[in-house]
Amino acid sequence: MTKDFEKIEDLVQSLLENEGKDGVRLQSPDLAFLKVEATQARHFIMDLRDHYGFTHLVFLTAVDYLEEGIFTLTYMLHNYDTHWDIGVQVDIPRENASMESIHDLWAQAATYQRELKEMFGIDFPGSPRLDEPFVLEGWHDVPPMRREFDTKEYSERTFFPRPGRSTNDPADHMRRKLYPEE
Repeated sequence: MTKDFEKIEDLVQSLLENEGKDGVRLQSPDLAFLKVEATQARHFIMDLRDHYGFTHLVFLTAVDYLEEGIFTLTYMLHNYDTHWDIGVQVDIPRENASMESIHDLWAQAATYQRELKEMFGIDFPGSPRLDEPFVLEGWHDVPPMRREFDTKEYSERTFFPRPGRSTNDPADHMRRKLYPEE
């Protein structure tokens, strides 16, 4: 049974009253973000799916807040009847990052979770094929989407310099091309 609401603001107000959530941000008339505790996230997401019609997992992603020592996971859910989207945001500690899996709620969640494991090092216990290489076969370094990963240092260490390559300041290069006599 899906509950009916006139506006996403009414839905958010109901969620606040019934679910006790805080950290609400209305982004637009059809998009809201709600911050929930990691221990409540799975139940809340299931409630949105089963009772509020948010039956489509659009994506699952993470943001690395190195200075705060957290990752923020965002589960973007869509309701096809109302064309509303809700982003459920969950903060988890960066140290031994782990979050309960939702692969049994939406099959595609397993793919998102594999990607987050490989790129950020976030564990989703029980998710299938989580430890198999996804994109980075043979990778043995810091997960590349973590902010402490040094892309320049990795490139210099991994890829040898090629002869004949030089770096030019764009302004000097254009000056030489446009005014060769100077």
